[in-house]
Formats: sequence, C-alpha cells, structure tokens
Amino acid sequence: MSAPAYASDKPKIDYPLNVIVATDCGSTTTKAILIEKVGDEYRQTYRGEAPTTVEAPFEDVTRGVLNAIAEIEELSGRKILDGDKIITPCRDAKTGVDIYISTSSAGGGLQMMVTGVVQNMTGESAQRAALGAGAIVIDVLASNDGRLPHEKIERIRSMRPDMILMSGGTDGGAVTHVVEMAEYVAAAEPRPRFGATYKLPLIYAGNKDAQGQVKKILGEKAALEITENIRPVLERENLAPARNKIHDLFLEHVMQQAPGYKKLMEMAGAPIMPTPAAVGVIMETIAKREHLNLIGVDIGGATTDVFSVFEGVFNRTVSANLGMSYSISNVLAEAGLANIMRWVPFDIDEQTLRNRIKNKMVRPTTIPQTLDELQIEQAISREALRLALIHHKSLATGLKGVQQERTISDVFEQGASGKTLIDMLKLDLIVGSGGILSHAPRRIQSMLMMVDAYEPLGFTMLSVDSIFMMPHLGVLSTINEKAATDVFVRDCMVYLGTCVAPIGQAKDGERLADYELTVPDGRVVKEQLKMGELRLFSLGVNEKATLTMQPAKAINLGQGAGVPVTREVQGGVVGVMLDGRGRPLQLPADSAARVAALTKWFKAVELYPKV
Repeated sequence: MSAPAYASDKPKIDYPLNVIVATDCGSTTTKAILIEKVGDEYRQTYRGEAPTTVEAPFEDVTRGVLNAIAEIEELSGRKILDGDKIITPCRDAKTGVDIYISTSSAGGGLQMMVTGVVQNMTGESAQRAALGAGAIVIDVLASNDGRLPHEKIERIRSMRPDMILMSGGTDGGAVTHVVEMAEYVAAAEPRPRFGATYKLPLIYAGNKDAQGQVKKILGEKAALEITENIRPVLERENLAPARNKIHDLFLEHVMQQAPGYKKLMEMAGAPIMPTPAAVGVIMETIAKREHLNLIGVDIGGATTDVFSVFEGVFNRTVSANLGMSYSISNVLAEAGLANIMRWVPFDIDEQTLRNRIKNKMVRPTTIPQTLDELQIEQAISREALRLALIHHKSLATGLKGVQQERTISDVFEQGASGKTLIDMLKLDLIVGSGGILSHAPRRIQSMLMMVDAYEPLGFTMLSVDSIFMMPHLGVLSTINEKAATDVFVRDCMVYLGTCVAPIGQAKDGERLADYELTVPDGRVVKEQLKMGELRLFSLGVNEKATLTMQPAKAINLGQGAGVPVTREVQGGVVGVMLDGRGRPLQLPADSAARVAALTKWFKAVELYPKV
C-alpha cells in the first residue's frame, strides 16, 4: 500500500499545541476553524468563512484568509490578528494561537500533465501518483496513445500545466520510448500557467537506465527532479516517492507564483497542502484505524474528488469538470438534461432549467432561495456524484499488464487484469463532504443524494463531514494526529445511519423481503418490504439494532439470491433506511409516473417537509 502522501515531511513542533487555527482556501470560499484543547481532548470551537480573494480585484489569497480568521476572532473573543499578521504562539489565555496551518485549491488547484510509455500501464500509474498527491490531471500522454509526434508537442505547449510527471519503462527495460517522450517535451518548451519567468517543474520517475539521457535532454529546459521509478517492475507500483516530490515542487514552484501565496506560506507553521491531498490523508487514516472499506467524496464548486480505500489500497480521482458552481454547466453537458430532470419532483420546461443552471455558473457564490431551486441543485448534485464515481471506478483498478492467476470463471471474463477495486458489496462506509452535502438543510437530504447517486448494495453506513473540515484535519494530522483524530470523531463526522438495499428487480408492489427489526428497547418491527418502497426507521447515533431479512427467491442481500441475512445495523442522525427501489435503480420513463414515484419516496422519508 502506498504511504499516505507527505508522511515524510512532518514538521518538528517542539512546544505544546493547545490552540490551532486552520484554513482551507477553496475556489469560491476560504473556511477557517479554531481548534482548542479542552481538558485532555481537542475540540473544534469556532468557525468563520469569507470569499476567496485569489482573483482580481484583490489578487492576494491572504485577504480572504484574514477575513475568515477575523470572523473567528469576533465570535470567540480571542485576539488572533495583529494587523495582517497572525499572533503565534499564544501570548496568554485570550491572545494568539499556537500554530496556523492551511490547505489550498484556490487558483484552480494543482494542474498536471503526466506521460508514460504504455497508456494503460505506466501512463495510468503516473496518473494515480499525481491524483494521490492532490493534482488535477489535465492530460495523459503515452507512446501508444495514437497521437502523432507534432500533436503531442502541440498539446504540451498549449496546455500550460503547473508541472509534468514523466514515467515509463520498468528498471532495466528498453529506454527508446522514454527518451522519445523526453524529446517531445523538450521540443514543446512548455511554459507554466503562472510565473512566466521561471522554469516548469518536471519530475522524472521512469526507467532508471534512462536518467542520464533525460537529464541531457531536459536539464536546461525545465526544473528537472529525478526520483525513484513509479513502476520498477511490472507487478509493483512505487508511488510514494513521486507523490512526495510533487508536493515539494508544488510548494517550491507553483504556490510561489499564485497571487499572495508567498505571504501565506510565511504565515503558516507547516507546509501548505493541496486540499484534495489533505482530505485523502484523513480518509486513509480513518480507513486504517477502523479497518474499513470506504468511499469518500468531496464535491466542490469546480471539481468533484472521489477517494476510496479497499483492502488497504488508497485511490483518489478528480473529476475536474464536475462541480456545483464554476463547473455546473459541464455536469449538464456530461449527464444530459434528461438525467438531471429525472430527479426533479415537478414538471419544469427545458429552457427554464438551463437558465437556472447557467445563472449558478455566472454567480457561483449564490445559494438556493426557494424550495424548487434547492430541489434542482440537489438533482444536479446526484448526477455530479454519479458521474464522478463512474470515473473513479475506471481508474481505481488492479495493475494492468500483470498476468494474474486465472480461475475457470476468468476464462469467460474479458480483461481479468485491471479490474476495478471498487466492490459495492464489500463497502462499509460512504463519507460525503463539500457544500451541497455538508450544508444541506436536512441530513436526510445528504443521505438520499448519496444513496441515489451511488446505489449502495446490501448494508452500507453513510456519514457526512459536519461543516466541511476534512481538509483542515488532513493537514493537522501531519503535525498532531491526536488533535486531528479527536476533532474528527467528535466534531467532524456526522453518522447519518445505515442503508439496506436488496439487489434485484421485481414488479411494482411485489414482495422483495420480509424483515424483522429488533430495536434497543426490545421492540420488534415485523413487516414486508415491497418493490418501489422506501422506509425509514429512527435509530439514534451510537444505537444498534438487529435486522433479519428473508428476501424473495430472485432477490439478493449479499449472501446469494433468496438467502436470509441477519445483521447488526447502526443508527445515526437519520436512522436506518430500507431501500426497496431495486438495484440497479430505475426511474419510470413516463414524466407523470416519475414525478409520482419521486413524490412518494420523498414523502416517505420526509425529505422536504412542507413548512
């Protein structure tokens, strides 16, 4: 398993950390939180937010940071700022903080281009390394990608990435293709996105036998860094050295060029981390601590990031064109109008819906003012979440090109190597994060958005990040894991409950399963779950109930068709949801029938109670 990104560069803090202020500079909003030691444990006590100020007229990211911290000052009565400086360490019980830390995805985050020799082998390994380090991969170039040499050169020249990661070849293998790719990069003379006067950072993490030639070709043209091969042998990936190098260069080169970042780096007491990398660190920490298979999603204004840990293997993907403000029109383009409209519980003409989506794109900081605006936004989010998971499944795969032991069933299955690692039946927990999920007016809305988008199978726990503080906790975990874990467990993670979803289809109203739910006070609920039904049972946080289900002959609950299952289910702020809508989830094609079905389901779980 790859080491959590940046575990190597833990800053040495030799004084107690009792008061911590952390910010996350997002593409639209800068969010600040105050963490204080209360007795023996750390708690998140106050939060503030302000618009991000990386663009004109301010062009200085620290303005938004100071504004967000000023709000904390006002709420907490603690003096943190002295002019435009943060007072560190604490001067007394009500003045200063012990450390200031930050993450950032403002200015479009870290945009990278990666190269490999074989697109679905070293090209994909390089992509995984870059994604795990918190980057947006804007293109993958490979010797066999079907583009002509001049097309590759033109592509490198026009994309203006922040950084390039070059991989290719196993150690000791042929060097021809790797050298060829280095020549294309040299011929393109790529310019970085920010800072016209400096050389583009370029990491070479390919066949070690080609290092000398790559140095000769690119040494003068780019800020070249050489690290260990990402794929030293075909059967093994070695992503950590390249990930750590990406992080170092991100701080050293890219951040230095973005407006106001130099000041931000001087203010921070620990290295600034790309927001997605920080979220990845905390997700990986939870999965390891609890021995869980999990999927986490962070849906932002410009991108949607999906993280997964299955059998200890961490993967991250970023869907750079799927977001809820800047990229909202791309969600419409990729999902198609029909797919968005299928989640809207009323009739709306096509043009009105298009106009509303475009209004959100031109005014990205607006929030819904009416119930129908909220319902439309939540419909769009279902599609953004669904599409981002499809993208994630295609990249979170076993290593391609490796001959695996084949069983008789594999002979009938095409492409046994490189199968996705995402097994929805083995999934224990879904973690949602980002404005639309963390700030939904009712927690049931967050739960149903994720259930509709991900269609979990069998028994799955769901939770959300209460006020979107995972990035802050990710960077905090690199300097004080106890503080990060305390706050994560007590203040960040809100357990919504368990979704139980039988797999299979039946006619509307037909029996899917008989069930018996024994709640903590000993009461037993015995009923039948029919096709097309959604049931919700109240079961509080930290409460557990026993659920026995006897599925119909063709229906599967994870143990096989018709096989009964008894499981302990955990409650949460929403409770236990029995999803009898069938898997895969199919909505009626007829508009009136679809609106009727949505209305019935939403009513059953009190999704939008009438005021």
